[in-house]
Amino acid sequence: MKNFLSTKECAQILRAIGDGTRLLILKSLFKGEKCGTEIAKELNLTQPRIAHHLGILKNANLLESWREGQKVCYRLHPVVHESLRENDEMEINLGCCKVTFKEP
Repeated sequence: MKNFLSTKECAQILRAIGDGTRLLILKSLFKGEKCGTEIAKELNLTQPRIAHHLGILKNANLLESWREGQKVCYRLHPVVHESLRENDEMEINLGCCKVTFKEP
């Protein structure tokens, strides 16, 4: 992410990741890009429910999406992905705070 987000930008991202399902989706996408149906299957949730959460994460600029036929696939936004390469952890650095995903 850019060095420092405005309070409004930071709050938008924190609202987006302030849900257990969305945190699981992000953690899944840290491992690589996936289509919505794959994420739904992995998390044992319905496709419409996953699509809702993916939309929120995408609107917060945490994800990118593209179509492959009828499927919509997702990956971490390049800026988020770049911050991962900088610190070798599953971590999103917002500038004002960090969100770190730990393996069980």
